Amino acid sequence: MNETPRPAYADDLRIGHVYRLGSHSVGEDDLVDFARQWDPQSFHVDAEAAAAGTFGGLIASGIHTLAIFQRLAVQGAFADWQVIAGRRLLDVEFRRPVRPGDVLTGSMTIDDIVVDERGRALVTAAAALVDQDDRTVLTTVIEVLVRAHP
Repeated sequence: MNETPRPAYADDLRIGHVYRLGSHSVGEDDLVDFARQWDPQSFHVDAEAAAAGTFGGLIASGIHTLAIFQRLAVQGAFADWQVIAGRRLLDVEFRRPVRPGDVLTGSMTIDDIVVDERGRALVTAAAALVDQDDRTVLTTVIEVLVRAHP
């Protein structure tokens, strides 16, 4: 098996490579605490109101779901890459609600690597989070600037 060297420069990465990013369990306290600070809508912070609402219970903020993906991506890939910065998120889709107790697992597939004259590359990847029942909860396309070999 061909493993990506660490630290990985853009030219070490391969189109089509799939990164398994690990998992994160969504606790109710964390879900509510995050929403209270960043997205204090009733269906995120008030169990009683959420139970009577459209989703029939508390759901995570989409921003929280993105934050979970980011943490998994850093732990499962970016910490080993020569990342300069994130550039863009494209086509973000919240495909189904994330609920307390869900266990989210991330993946990322490299779609493109374009090296420029400044010694860096734009790495594009398709990313997803699935729940414990293998139902997709989030999809997005990410663009990350990564250093090329000096």
